[in-house]
Amino acid sequence: MMWIRTVDPNDIPAIQALLARTWHATYDDIYGRERVAALTANWHSQPALRKRLNKPYSEFVIADDGEDILGVAFASMGDGGDDRTAFLHQLYVNPDVQGRGAGTALLIEMESAFPAAGRMRLEVEEANEKAIAFYRKQGYAQIDRTENCGVKDSGIPALIMEKTLG
Repeated sequence: MMWIRTVDPNDIPAIQALLARTWHATYDDIYGRERVAALTANWHSQPALRKRLNKPYSEFVIADDGEDILGVAFASMGDGGDDRTAFLHQLYVNPDVQGRGAGTALLIEMESAFPAAGRMRLEVEEANEKAIAFYRKQGYAQIDRTENCGVKDSGIPALIMEKTLG
């Protein structure tokens, strides 16, 4: 059994641990353990994660099996002044349970969370072939690319993918 539910403040430490584990499993071979540790310490700190709890026009959810957090997703509307595009900022699934439906369930939840959105857009690290294949299977197509995934000057090359909603 799996549920998708809104993040509770008490979930933050477990989400931080899940993100660190998932990032190391996904990106250590690409960027090295030290750089991944630095990125996760910054981007996935508890204060950074807690800020998402109160961001207007956003959804911050987890997939939960009653014992463990299986995955996490965060999306928001209106970023960059675009009121028709929802932005999927994050969708990560515990490496031990990938391929069992948590990622798909989280993505479906994010796509349905913004009824005014005409499209969902995301950035995915261009060397993360597994994630790119997942998003393509879910109907996303590349519309552009960036040299700075996530934040300005990150130095992480990424594909920008989008899907029409509705």
